[in-house]
Amino acid sequence: MSLPRIGITLGDPGGIGPEIVVKSLLDTSALPRAQLVLFGDRSVLEEAERTLGKSLNCLHYDEKEDRENVRISLKEVKAPFTSVKKGKAFGENGLASFLFFEEAVQEARRGELQSIVTAPISKLSWELGGISWRGHTEYLEQFYPEAMMTFWSERLTVALLSHHVPLKEALRKVKKKNLLRFFHTLRQSMDTARPGPYEFLVAGLNPHAGEDGLLGKEEAEEIIPAIEEAKASGLPFSGPYPPDVVFRTALGHPEKIVVALYHDQGLIAFKLEAFETGVNVTLGMPFIRSSPDHGTAFDIAGKGRASHRSMAEAIRLAAELSPRSF
Repeated sequence: MSLPRIGITLGDPGGIGPEIVVKSLLDTSALPRAQLVLFGDRSVLEEAERTLGKSLNCLHYDEKEDRENVRISLKEVKAPFTSVKKGKAFGENGLASFLFFEEAVQEARRGELQSIVTAPISKLSWELGGISWRGHTEYLEQFYPEAMMTFWSERLTVALLSHHVPLKEALRKVKKKNLLRFFHTLRQSMDTARPGPYEFLVAGLNPHAGEDGLLGKEEAEEIIPAIEEAKASGLPFSGPYPPDVVFRTALGHPEKIVVALYHDQGLIAFKLEAFETGVNVTLGMPFIRSSPDHGTAFDIAGKGRASHRSMAEAIRLAAELSPRSF
């Protein structure tokens, strides 16, 4: 069987993305057997190499390359600047990181990539650069409306009903119809990416999962009916569980997946457990997209100090979860 071809974007040039990409690829003992294709401007890559005092010696990307060969190559995507500015959000950096990502997505949609690994971007840089999407997942949703954000680590896995939206907007999504569609897509996507069996533990929205209606009605009116209907159709969903204990129940049990109903409900617990090793995985698409679970770390960008553990794990997981029908 041919090796998976994985695209890796360099992220925001002003952040730690290019450094952790280079560090990850230099750590050959942790690399999967795959063809790894970088998407970015060569000058951005070379600056990261100078920061680290090491070189990847990237080849030029050739999509017709025999997929039996392990290699690291670069598909050049020109950035809209002549030199990189570090340390904070800049519009030209945001536009550059978007262009790197956009090119990788185009390759994946053509079937040339089985997975994409995205180095961190700055949402503010995207906005300053005139990019209308809030982030990677929101951009992907225009092509794949069922795209969903999940977070994976050795001891905890979390799936998010909603992504980067204001809390008021996230709460409006907690409806039976939305939950049922999400449950079906999540079960199918997990079984495709890494077959179970799994148990899906749905967090309540309110403290104590509503306390029988004393602390909120959403559990009784929307969440419980969705779970009961899912169970009746054979889906292994249960709950709703009090949000302050459900993560403890799943911790250390890889077969138990927590369904969080909004972004921070899931991410506070997840990042406390696995900040340096956790991986953001987008499911619900014909290819896998993964990324580190942290941001651009502008304060240490260009200093060579950033840990690459989460980036390396994102690359490894992308290879493991890549579709095999190619």
